[in-house]
Amino acid sequence: MRPADQSTLGDRAVSAAGAPAAETFESADSVPALHGVLAKARSENFPVASWLLPPAHRGHLLALYAFARMVDDIGDEAAGDRLRLLDAVSGDIARLFAGAAPTTKLYADLAATVHERGLPKEPFDRLIEANRQDQSVCRYRTFDDLLGYCALSADPVGRLVLGVFGADTPDRRVLSDRICSALQVLEHCQDVAEDVRQGRIYLPLADLDLFGVTESDLFAERAGRPLRALIGYEVQRAVAMLDEGAPLVATLRGTARVAVAGYVAGGRATAVAIASARFDVLAGTPKPAKTRTAAEWLRLLGKGGDR
Repeated sequence: MRPADQSTLGDRAVSAAGAPAAETFESADSVPALHGVLAKARSENFPVASWLLPPAHRGHLLALYAFARMVDDIGDEAAGDRLRLLDAVSGDIARLFAGAAPTTKLYADLAATVHERGLPKEPFDRLIEANRQDQSVCRYRTFDDLLGYCALSADPVGRLVLGVFGADTPDRRVLSDRICSALQVLEHCQDVAEDVRQGRIYLPLADLDLFGVTESDLFAERAGRPLRALIGYEVQRAVAMLDEGAPLVATLRGTARVAVAGYVAGGRATAVAIASARFDVLAGTPKPAKTRTAAEWLRLLGKGGDR
């Protein structure tokens, strides 16, 4: 994102919030440099805020991404008491929705998006709660248990995206949740090596048992045959969920259709990348090829989600 765009967003945000000046946002010291947060968007599996979208929509999507990225970074990387920091963010969200004037650009942009698009508070609370859960829960017994975590860590983002485009309906939420959970499962498959170094395993323990994979196998330099079979199994599940959610594309029009098709395309391209690596996610992180993402994107826009 160009510096000029960032400046415009910040100026727009403060006036749009129309809030009285004053309350200090407690997590302000933990808010990273915005350009650093947004730079991470380029490394995601899907186009977070494509240049194909109008600047206003792009700005709203980047504001949501910046907040979600900040909360994840606190939950994964922050020094000190992470729960205290997450509590501070929770308090800041409460203040933002109460109309307090933001004290950082990240919160200013978020306030603009919340107020202009009429977004609800609950999805933000769920994103924070997912990271609270990460501080105490580092294993999931079943796939359903993992999907319960995805309902906190991933599904709220999709619902906020629908809100940005004025397309949030109960039926669309169901489809969006399938897409977002699938994207989260694919990311967990990619990040097995990184997660296990942090003491976390997002592959269901029941599935490790099913495929004869031990936790020590996850520390190897290369994935053995049982682990590769397990990753293939989880990727297949994620692709099935993507296919279940993809009809959402056909229900949307204009920029909303373009954006959501990009997310599904990125997920499908990620699945192909993992398969192309023969499901060895320990030797390196398989990344989707931009050409594959683009091809899937165009096909989705032409067919509305069907394979």
